[in-house]
Amino acid sequence: MPKIGMEPLRRKALIDATISAIGERGSLDVTMSEIAGRAGVSSALAHHYFGAKDELLFATMRHILSELNTDTRRALRATGTARQRVSAVVAVSFSDDQFQPETIAAWLAFYVEAQKSSALRRLLKIYARRLHSNLMSGLTGILSRREADRVAEATAALIDGLYIRRALKDGVPDAATAIALVEDYLETKLSGRSLP
Repeated sequence: MPKIGMEPLRRKALIDATISAIGERGSLDVTMSEIAGRAGVSSALAHHYFGAKDELLFATMRHILSELNTDTRRALRATGTARQRVSAVVAVSFSDDQFQPETIAAWLAFYVEAQKSSALRRLLKIYARRLHSNLMSGLTGILSRREADRVAEATAALIDGLYIRRALKDGVPDAATAIALVEDYLETKLSGRSLP
């Protein structure tokens, strides 16, 4: 008889094992059996909770996005100025929870798989809209709406690009360097503006 309350723990273990397996391989070339083994559960149980590997990948990306969203909301609540809001979004994007090799590999796999999966493409669009909205929440207090929109788009592209370069092991070596690069861009765009 299954233990009451174990399902959420096992689901989380399978999601963590998925991130770990993708990180190690650098691709989605992992099996449900391999993921289940890493999570310490049977392959049958993994299939019971998630069905196919695509559904487990979807759940994994939803989990990563949920954590990113929670961390971003917490960071935004701690800010006092429009400029601090922008920096908070950048800092969370490169936080220890997000900018680690396994999670970066999962993001890269997410981007690749989103070209084939409409469900993952929808998640990617949600992520892009949230990132843009969060950046705009600070930028519109500093720039005109049109300028803020352009700077938000460029900042999001920098963040995503730094993830891709890091996944390919060709780029910034750490989160602090990534944050500094994005902040340099923002300082260039925002210099001379009155910063509320």
